[in-house]
Amino acid sequence: MVQSGARRDDAFAAYVAERRPQLFRAAWLLCGDPHRAEDVVQSALARLYVVWPRVERARSVDAYVRRALVNSHIDESRRPWRREASAGDDLPERSVGAPAVEEHDALWSALRALPPGQRRVVVLRHWWGLSVEETAADLGISAGTVKSQTSAALAALRSALADQSDSLEENRT
Repeated sequence: MVQSGARRDDAFAAYVAERRPQLFRAAWLLCGDPHRAEDVVQSALARLYVVWPRVERARSVDAYVRRALVNSHIDESRRPWRREASAGDDLPERSVGAPAVEEHDALWSALRALPPGQRRVVVLRHWWGLSVEETAADLGISAGTVKSQTSAALAALRSALADQSDSLEENRT
């Protein structure tokens, strides 16, 4: 039995080593804070480890992890001490493993301004590259809701980025 457990741990460790950077970036986009992103990823991976043999046999590891990541983010945001300040209010200048904030300031500000549901849909659809149906399944919502949330989020992002672009042009002149 020890050999079986060792194989399980090796397979899990290999998966985590391969996917952890992508999981961290997705969590960072969801919550805007590298420390909270680490917590979200750790929680999702802990959930995955418990059911690893079943999920691996079913060949649905990525789907399970995406859903666990989103659910962990939702759980984190519901914690009482998280309600005191909104996510991303004090973003660091740059953190290890996170995208360069100063290079993407306008996009990040616009993304951070989206409601959490729209941000989740944008991250799953455009960061992970999931289909409407996969996003709906991961979030536990209908495909129509995914479409309407995506449409509203993209319109808000376009508007915010256009406004920021206009203000940058005014500052240059």
